[in-house]
Amino acid sequence: MKAVIQRVSQAAVTVDGTIQGKIGMGFLVLLGVGKNDTEQQADMLASKIAGMRVFTDENGKMNLSLDNIDGGVLVISNFTLYADCSHGKRPSFFDAARPDTAQPLYEYFCRKLVSLGVKNVERGIFGADMQVELLNDGPVTIILDTDHL
Repeated sequence: MKAVIQRVSQAAVTVDGTIQGKIGMGFLVLLGVGKNDTEQQADMLASKIAGMRVFTDENGKMNLSLDNIDGGVLVISNFTLYADCSHGKRPSFFDAARPDTAQPLYEYFCRKLVSLGVKNVERGIFGADMQVELLNDGPVTIILDTDHL
């Protein structure tokens, strides 16, 4: 699994003009599921994100987690994180999981965040054309890949 995590002051996702998910302070997570990914990888990634200490404390240090700030997570499925641009100009998505595999792991990942104590987990609509708005805080952007955790 791959995730692009952005620390945000707020984020929202809209589908067909309707807001599907919205958070205040927290993380916007673009989540890509690979064709060989498992629930164990989802567990590992969710745990890392839920405990990540990148929110500023009273001394201006990145030392607080989602739990410390009562933050939310907006999770957006994003198979394009598995784009392979090594040949030609049109990306290949061969390593991305097919929807029948990716969607259950995406849903599992979101449930795992809740089970780890994240109180507000919002999401887009899997496979939909989504418009994502965010106010990046920092900016702080972190890329995680379960193959390298």
